[in-house]
Amino acid sequence: MKHVSILIPSGETSLSNIEAVYKMFSRVNDAMQRAGKPALFDIHLVGLAKETRLGNGIFTINPDQIVSEVTQTDLIIIPAVHGDISQILAANQSFLPWIVQHYQQGAEVVSLCIGAFILAATGLLNGKSCTTHWLMADEFKKMFPLVNLMPYRIVTDEAGIYTSGGAYSSLNLILYLVEKHAGRDLAILSSKVFEIDIDRSSQSPFIIFHRQKEHEDEAIRKAQEFIEHNFQEKITIDQLADMLAIGRRNLERRFKKATSNTVLEYMQRVKIEAAKMSLESSRENVNEVMYNVGYTDPKAFRTIFKKITGLSPVEYRNKYNKQMVA
Repeated sequence: MKHVSILIPSGETSLSNIEAVYKMFSRVNDAMQRAGKPALFDIHLVGLAKETRLGNGIFTINPDQIVSEVTQTDLIIIPAVHGDISQILAANQSFLPWIVQHYQQGAEVVSLCIGAFILAATGLLNGKSCTTHWLMADEFKKMFPLVNLMPYRIVTDEAGIYTSGGAYSSLNLILYLVEKHAGRDLAILSSKVFEIDIDRSSQSPFIIFHRQKEHEDEAIRKAQEFIEHNFQEKITIDQLADMLAIGRRNLERRFKKATSNTVLEYMQRVKIEAAKMSLESSRENVNEVMYNVGYTDPKAFRTIFKKITGLSPVEYRNKYNKQMVA
């Protein structure tokens, strides 16, 4: 039987994450026992104290074990946390060496959503891939530059470390773990019981492009604003460089440093975000939307749109435009 440690961090922690892991693993145990087999998971809530008050104190959880009582565990689950990240990490510092110790002893470690910040603070993610909620991607990159962040992924799996994307996409990672440890049949059963799309693999359709302007490079900010106000037009890098009186190579270097995108990528993201908004709210057909955001090649538009969102323009419109007739 696998000892499962669901951590109960101090501060504002996702109750839904904690309950979902507990319930889904418990239902797997029930199914195993109905089939005449032993339960698979020995599930424990593990905290830094015997009572943990969450958020503003409305909820209290009483872990059945504290970290000093756990001498061996097989699977560590870190739920999502919310609020000021530096305060969260400071309040949960005592978890970090404990997680590292048990990982080195063979335990697998799982972070759900923004719980990736606690996992990354251990250093175990350095040089490895992970994901987290796309809204926190920029902050994560700044805090943990040695981690290969993949913000479009729902699930990552590397060297016994698992991470999930934002919010309720953590359910997909829990299903992934059920399939790994209990088999495909029980994973499919769990997906049906809990009504989860078992094959969802990307956060891309849910990402809203926030223009990356949290930097101090005024010239690059002007370039961004020019792109955003003129995205329907054909803008060249040389045009931007001349406008700002900056050499092309210097512009490209500074733009990438400030926004984490190349100039071309930024132009594409702005155009596709405008296209997404049109596809969500208007009755224009795909070609009309394409021309309105400055594309003339349908194949290129479809390719870039799918690369950024994970869906074709038609699939995106059918999924998110409530005005469309079924």
